[in-house]
Amino acid sequence: MSEKLKIKLSIANRVYPLTIPTSQEEGLRKAAKNIEEMIKQFEQSYSVRDKQDVLAMCALQFASQVEQKTIDKENVNEHIENKLNALNDLLQSYI
Repeated sequence: MSEKLKIKLSIANRVYPLTIPTSQEEGLRKAAKNIEEMIKQFEQSYSVRDKQDVLAMCALQFASQVEQKTIDKENVNEHIENKLNALNDLLQSYI
């Protein structure tokens, strides 16, 4: 059974106490840091003052990155599958 760790993460000037498996600490701290950096970028670039709007924009940005990676992975997998099929056809023609 993995040990639990109590941490506090600060996001958008709010502190969130969490109890997590120790294996998740690094990822959560990095994620919180990335969110804070993105909040600063949005506030500077768009003069947005409402934290809810900034957080919504951050959520959209992160979600779109995940979706784009999924799309890219599917395209790469399709390309690899096509190459493998072509190679298989070529090998079959020699057998």
